[in-house]
Amino acid sequence: MKKIALLLSLCALCSWEALAQRGVEGIRKSSDYQTTPDSRNNGFGIKGGWNSSNFRGDDKKNYGNEASRQNFHAGAYAQFGFSPQTSLQVEALYSRQGFKASSAFRPAGMQNTYETQLDYVQVPVMFVYNFVDNVSFHVGPQVSLLVNVKEDKNAVNISNRNYNSLDYGGVAGLEARVGPARVGGRYVLSLANIYNDPKMENGMMTPNENLNDIKNSLIQVYVGFGFAQ
Repeated sequence: MKKIALLLSLCALCSWEALAQRGVEGIRKSSDYQTTPDSRNNGFGIKGGWNSSNFRGDDKKNYGNEASRQNFHAGAYAQFGFSPQTSLQVEALYSRQGFKASSAFRPAGMQNTYETQLDYVQVPVMFVYNFVDNVSFHVGPQVSLLVNVKEDKNAVNISNRNYNSLDYGGVAGLEARVGPARVGGRYVLSLANIYNDPKMENGMMTPNENLNDIKNSLIQVYVGFGFAQ
């Protein structure tokens, strides 16, 4: 709840700053763009920011001492305007996620409390709607590919640990603009499990047999800069 409250507070601050720009001479409004070719919602740019990641799901009860993991994401976006108020935005991001927790199902010789780092390449495709001049609502699906895993800072083989290499889900958030700059926040709700279904390895069930139904949960706060308006 604290994380969601933080995100809502940030979005409210973004909205206030954006609304403060209305009517200032030299700041163009969405209504100033009357045709699609001239839409402010056409362009591309770069973005990056802060991640606060954790996990959710029915098997979350099998963990203890859980804590969010703080890290970063960065990448690029392209935006295609349909009107002064609507557009489609596609992104490619490198996102460093994961969680901290303790589990009784860890292999022998490994600490029960540990940190898992999960690095994804994310591709969100979002519908963007400018409900006021400089503030927009973003919502859409996202597909992610798991490219790197570390447990307690030690690299592991994704298939040997039975990690699911594909993640998918939905994204929703708010963004405010001031000139070519933008700032925003979003929540990423994953629908795929972090681990695959249990399987037999060397005649024994994998250590993740009781940790199947856990999914990524992610809050992102970012800044960006557009090269075309």
